[in-house]
Amino acid sequence: MTDNTVRPFAVVTGGSNGIGFELARQFLENGHDVLIAAQDEAHLAEAAQRLSGSGARVLTHASDLSREDGVNSLFEQVRSTGRPVDALCLNAGVGLGGPFVETDLQRELKMIDLNVRGTVQLTKLVLKDMVARGSGKLLFTSSVEASMPDPFEAIYGSTKVFLRWFGESLRSELKDTGVGVTILMPGVTDTNFFNRAEMLDTKAGAMEGKDDPAVVAKAAFDALQAGKDKVVPTVKNKVMSAVAEALPEPLVAAAHRAFSKPGSAN
Repeated sequence: MTDNTVRPFAVVTGGSNGIGFELARQFLENGHDVLIAAQDEAHLAEAAQRLSGSGARVLTHASDLSREDGVNSLFEQVRSTGRPVDALCLNAGVGLGGPFVETDLQRELKMIDLNVRGTVQLTKLVLKDMVARGSGKLLFTSSVEASMPDPFEAIYGSTKVFLRWFGESLRSELKDTGVGVTILMPGVTDTNFFNRAEMLDTKAGAMEGKDDPAVVAKAAFDALQAGKDKVVPTVKNKVMSAVAEALPEPLVAAAHRAFSKPGSAN
């Protein structure tokens, strides 16, 4: 067994379930130790137990990454390991569906704080050491929704647009530093997202054949290791993204509306 002090070290936010959990599994299966971070300590403990058994170490950190002190506490734990971060997966995020004039403002502001502000803060803290070392990898979980206007997910979709172009911008800035950046743009995936976002009554939330998060995570891991700028997992999402990029925005918005409008499942 490889000594765990010489294994590469990956940090995955939102790592207790869904795509983040499967990303952690990918890193573990490919010789990394992993720290998974999320808010719920019980969910993290359960996830760590499910991930254990590979011979690698699974560390956990529970804090609210929508808060500045929550991100700082995660970073302090990372620093306390004394190990460089070889890969940082900025995957934590939440959504909220519904008409903007009716959705809860405080939930939307917290969504922005988690999806955007917390990501920027953690990236800034970890990236400086990567650049100083001349090595490291960043993975940003955006969405295929960053290819189009997102009616009835106006704030969520906008946070994913931010993450897409934030990541692409950093990739260009960092091109001569030895630090790689990849943007993950998944489509409708079989996770708890639609339940938490109150979108189970939408066509997107109720649709059959959602993508397997394990397949999404494998595509993301492979793209990150290959140094690709972005990855859109599965053929149907690649087609959707290409069409969305090519068509006029009003047409694409109308198409998205048909899947995200409350009650559209019926």
